[in-house]
Amino acid sequence: MKITGMIVLILVILVAAALAEVWRELHCFKVTDYQIRTSKMGKNTGKVRIAFLSDLHNHVYGKENADLLDAIREAKPDLILAGGDMLVGKIGKDWSLAAEFMKKLPQIAPVWYCNGNHEQRMHEQPEIYGKEYWYYKKELEQAGIHFLINASEEIRVNGMKLHLYGMELPFGCYKKGRKVCPLTNGEMEERIGSTDTDAYCILLAHHPLYAETYWKWGADLVLSGHLHGGIARLPLIGGVISPQFRLFPRYSGDCYEKDGKYIVVSKGLGTHTINFRFWNPAELVVLDIVPSFLYNK
Repeated sequence: MKITGMIVLILVILVAAALAEVWRELHCFKVTDYQIRTSKMGKNTGKVRIAFLSDLHNHVYGKENADLLDAIREAKPDLILAGGDMLVGKIGKDWSLAAEFMKKLPQIAPVWYCNGNHEQRMHEQPEIYGKEYWYYKKELEQAGIHFLINASEEIRVNGMKLHLYGMELPFGCYKKGRKVCPLTNGEMEERIGSTDTDAYCILLAHHPLYAETYWKWGADLVLSGHLHGGIARLPLIGGVISPQFRLFPRYSGDCYEKDGKYIVVSKGLGTHTINFRFWNPAELVVLDIVPSFLYNK
């Protein structure tokens, strides 16, 4: 075989392999485990396990999402947190797939839900979407799901005091091609109040763009999504592009720590406008909050 033919054959094999990987990542998901250490956990408290879901966008894994539900059950979480964009917020899009999946989660563990930009646009623009958001929200609440829409709730899990916060962000931060919309500590306090210094504070904020502000506000752990892992990922670099078409977003999908505080950014469970993933599998995130004193000896 001539050299040209060999090169063409190699290219065909590489393209076929890449397409097969893209197909696999669009139809499968993995479980990503993180360990979150904190000094706010006493010696008489047990670890807290959280299943974190984000950006499902009506996606289905197995019949009626049985594969995803089984993975959540196997994780045996103490609570389930949903970081938004579980549905697709567009006119004419049916949200029943997301609703039927979400309504099964309280049978596994208590569930709290914060809006992403898709739920938020339906929430804020009833002149466009009518009452669809309220129908969706009502169905989930009747199933036992707690919504955190610029709100907070204190709970105790395994002897540990947790304070959960859910914040809707300035909608301008989601606009494509726009300059960064600022967010200050003061604006955060207007939306969700100040942090509870006696509790471990977990903030659900869909967009990781303001990670530094979230930490300054006082969040011990931030849970975000939105960037879908950067669509494609490169070794040592991370995500390639954000939904706002910004290249190489800083917090695109991983667990990041600074001075004992964390932000976990889910790579998401589905896709939306760009139905593409490469070296960027969808994920269910499972976090264990554990005491730092066990690791400081």
